[in-house]
Amino acid sequence: MARIGPAPVLGYLIVKENFSIPLGVFTLAGITDLLDGFIAQNWASQKSALGSALDPLANKVVISVLFISLTCANLIPVPLTSLIILKDIALIAAGFYVQYRTSPPLRTLRYFNPCYATAQLKPTFISETNTVVQLILMAVSLAAPVFNYVDSIFRPYGASQLSQ
Repeated sequence: MARIGPAPVLGYLIVKENFSIPLGVFTLAGITDLLDGFIAQNWASQKSALGSALDPLANKVVISVLFISLTCANLIPVPLTSLIILKDIALIAAGFYVQYRTSPPLRTLRYFNPCYATAQLKPTFISETNTVVQLILMAVSLAAPVFNYVDSIFRPYGASQLSQ
């Protein structure tokens, strides 16, 4: 919840072209996400069904908000953001479909309770790699205006290329 809550504020700050605070909060969120994953993997008593459902949801929310905001700020191209958002929507819909198909015939509010998961979905290596690449792209795009390398050769989609 600590990552989902500030996501709209970060999006607003990015759209208003205040990149320093979002870069710092994004870095802090990344560190806390790594720490959370480390704790969940190494101490079984700290692992929960709710946490295993909220963690990927928080990642999707933060990634979606930041991609849309960075696109509004002309730092990430629209087709790339569209592709990523559509992929995430398809993955979420597939997850709900699997939950629906594997739950008992009497579908009540238990259907939405992560404690009653009827199927275990584990991320694949390609999925994890994709997330890392997306996070690196967001970090570089957030850092570009802060460190004044928006039009650098290391970042092919600078502001001048996107406005043409």
